[in-house]
Amino acid sequence: MTSAPSILDTFFEECEDLIVALTEGLTEMREGEADDETVNAVFRSVHSIKGAAGAFSLDELVGFAHKFETVLDELRAHRLKTDDNLLRVLQRAGDVLADLVEAARDNIPANRDQVDPVLNELQSFLGDADDEHEEEFVFEAMALDFGAQPVQAGYRVSFKPNHEFYACGHDPLLILKALCALGPAQITVDCDALPDDFAAYDWEGGYLRWVVEIDDLGNDLGILEIFQFVDDLCELSVTPREDDAEPQDEIAPAPAAPPEIVVVNDPAPTPAPATAPTPDSVPQTAIPKADSKPAKRSATSLRVDPERVDRLINAVGELIINQSVISQRLEKAKLPNSSELFADLDDYKLLAREIQEGVMAIRAQPVKPLFQRMLRIAREAADGTGKDVALLTDGENTEVDKTVVERLADPLTHMIRNAIDHGIESPAQRKAVGKPAQGVLSLTARQRSGSIVIEIADDGAGLNRKRIHEIAIKKGLVAGDAVLSEQEIDQLLFAPGFSTAAEVTNLSGRGVGMDVVKTAITALGGRVAIASMPGKGTTFSITLPLTLAVMDGMIINVGGQTMVVPISSILESIRPNAADLSRIGLNGELLRIRGEYVPIIDLADRLGQPRDGRSMTERVLLLIQTEAVPQCALAVDDIYDQRQVVVKSMLGNYGAIAGISGATILGDGKIALIIDPDAIAQNARPLNYEEEPAHVAAG
Repeated sequence: MTSAPSILDTFFEECEDLIVALTEGLTEMREGEADDETVNAVFRSVHSIKGAAGAFSLDELVGFAHKFETVLDELRAHRLKTDDNLLRVLQRAGDVLADLVEAARDNIPANRDQVDPVLNELQSFLGDADDEHEEEFVFEAMALDFGAQPVQAGYRVSFKPNHEFYACGHDPLLILKALCALGPAQITVDCDALPDDFAAYDWEGGYLRWVVEIDDLGNDLGILEIFQFVDDLCELSVTPREDDAEPQDEIAPAPAAPPEIVVVNDPAPTPAPATAPTPDSVPQTAIPKADSKPAKRSATSLRVDPERVDRLINAVGELIINQSVISQRLEKAKLPNSSELFADLDDYKLLAREIQEGVMAIRAQPVKPLFQRMLRIAREAADGTGKDVALLTDGENTEVDKTVVERLADPLTHMIRNAIDHGIESPAQRKAVGKPAQGVLSLTARQRSGSIVIEIADDGAGLNRKRIHEIAIKKGLVAGDAVLSEQEIDQLLFAPGFSTAAEVTNLSGRGVGMDVVKTAITALGGRVAIASMPGKGTTFSITLPLTLAVMDGMIINVGGQTMVVPISSILESIRPNAADLSRIGLNGELLRIRGEYVPIIDLADRLGQPRDGRSMTERVLLLIQTEAVPQCALAVDDIYDQRQVVVKSMLGNYGAIAGISGATILGDGKIALIIDPDAIAQNARPLNYEEEPAHVAAG
């Protein structure tokens, strides 16, 4: 194996981070919250992608990034006016740049139908101004000719490393040498911040500030490249230096001897960052001083092969199983509760839990990149339908298992496209009903208990339940005389082949979108709920487990078999009295709780196990909430314990089983099946009456 593929993989991994920074900056610019530093950060992201892509001869990516970078350079020099049209094109350019990175990573040709229109729009902002930039990117080894050139301005660089700079192992001497290689330079160091008391000295503290005067530079790109990986780890200011010296005929090469370093203890001659330069003395290309905007703090990161993390997670799973085995054996030994072994076991449990949470945190990642991708999907959908839609996001830093994030992309894409295509009205329709012309689509994420809840809400027309019911009858999905509740009608949207679109478009109409959504979310162990108000909008709520490897479960006995019910689905456990039970039909029973009737599902009967003959008053009811019904009660024989279990997939080892989502290994070495409450409750029907119906006989 050669080293080239690994280097290329590293490039694409770094591109992901740069694309995220680019998207954040463009979003701030579009929302009017950006300053010059934001524009510079966006410019640096594109410039970094272009420079690294050139080293791998990714010509299409380099060419587009160069045009994109040139427009940004004109913008940060204030030679272009910032308006809605320019910001729209820049956002589209950011999307295309991300596409080109993906195409280069997958080694497939770029889609010229998407690239060329954006290139033309970028060029329209440049006109003839792009000619002077055409020779900037030539990625080949070449000798630099320092012959007669026009007089160029110098730059003053002021930077002060902070604690993180040193903690990451960076050496300011290397940066100083790199700056000196750009041209004749003089370095000044300010030691005024050094503490007087040696005992208070922090060896990783950022006390020193360096000021580097560099002569004869045409622009600041070389300086920015030197600082591109540490600019958020130091206070940095790069400003053009006023030079009254006579013009020189040649640019002298970098001196072989090290430059003179002058120690300054007097704070009086503080360089440019201490005082704000006047607009006439500093061009608009200058980077704002560091203290004008809080510096982003960056934590060090370590890239690890996902397979290594998976092996570690499996090892932790075995540790949890082993802890259960020891616990069960101690119980069988009938040792006195005062035994020190029980105290040691409690410590073992806490340690195992802490290790498990730490390992899961390694796989956890924020949903921010996913949400940023959805921003792009929303823009494309809005452009395709001719609608004006603002997408708002909240909870982007909510963390969830990496696998869950990856497998959420397709469901969210379908839901956002449907919300814009079907939910949000056209500008004319919105104005006609007194709404703003611009629709609003919000995407939020939050943690709740052991789950993550993602909501997609629009302020559109809401669901047309009458039409949904009519289409379902026409397609044969429900009987013509069926009486359905609002929630049951809403669930028809997830039926295979269901679609309310009048015609097939690029966005919808083939009847596969929402079915795919439910299938994907159910496969992740989650559920989706719908809330809609006519004329007000619709909200889809997706509830998912934080991780797919370990969960908290209730250990139960069903027909003599030990099984597990996910804690996240259980609302409460109930020992019913005879007055709480009612009969319905021949064998059906209802539980009356807080003025409502909920169906009781005999779990043993549903799974094909023989009934033990006990009445419901002798059994335990688990009140659960699923997407199929608001509430239902699972009748089980006994509850043993609540514990953390390791989830093992059934698909690779056995196959799909109706009503079973997976399996686990208990402390005694036995295998216990994990119940899928949504599948079990699928055929249950909710009955919500304030008073007991006439056809229901008291139990």
